[in-house]
Amino acid sequence: MNNLKIDSFKPLGESFKLPNQNSLGSDGGSFAKTLGESIQEVNSLQLKADQSVESMASGENKNIHETMLDISKADMAFRMTLAVRNKVIEAYQEVMRMSI
Repeated sequence: MNNLKIDSFKPLGESFKLPNQNSLGSDGGSFAKTLGESIQEVNSLQLKADQSVESMASGENKNIHETMLDISKADMAFRMTLAVRNKVIEAYQEVMRMSI
């Protein structure tokens, strides 16, 4: 039987460089700044995946596993960003439905 150690897996926050609650400072940081940085990170992962696919198609890179990992990382980051966007829109709509 194969012995898999759970310690070998990194937490999701380390993979996508999510901001640490303590790193935001005492004022709580700017939501717009954090959102902008996250979108830039997703964009860079998308660009890296595109470059990886292009190099695979041109024959420069023959490592299909690396290419698939880059695509999966970009896909996961995009899905997480989309989920955050949906939650923000949902919260906005909820606030708009409130009566004063």
